[in-house]
Amino acid sequence: MKKSVPVESPSALIDGKIKELGDWRGKTLAKVREVIHEADPQIAEEWKWRGTPVWSHAGIVCTGETYKNVVKMTFAKGAALKDPASLFNSSLDGNVRRAIDIHEGDKVDEAALKDLIRAAVALNLMVKGKPKPRRAGNKRAG
Repeated sequence: MKKSVPVESPSALIDGKIKELGDWRGKTLAKVREVIHEADPQIAEEWKWRGTPVWSHAGIVCTGETYKNVVKMTFAKGAALKDPASLFNSSLDGNVRRAIDIHEGDKVDEAALKDLIRAAVALNLMVKGKPKPRRAGNKRAG
């Protein structure tokens, strides 16, 4: 008989990560998380790729990675989002993603970040609602 191993919820794992960091990075990740939930109360928390907090609504909205000198918010479809406040300051050369690197002492424009999160959710919902294009090779012989 298999023993069932208790699995922690993604939210509990994120709580643990914030507590484990215990410095400005933990405080920054906690603040970013708060802003994300204020922007979209329906957003889901996930834990992927061996320890990365992920926020999703109809697809990945953003991740919250922590490094020695930066907390990085990577938006999965950031290149498709308008960024009038110029929050994106990293991964600017990619075709799909964009990121915001937050360094110790940086002040995050919460209103602009909420707008960006809402735009990312709207994009996910729009893409999810569209039918997938058919491939040319999928035509049936008739």
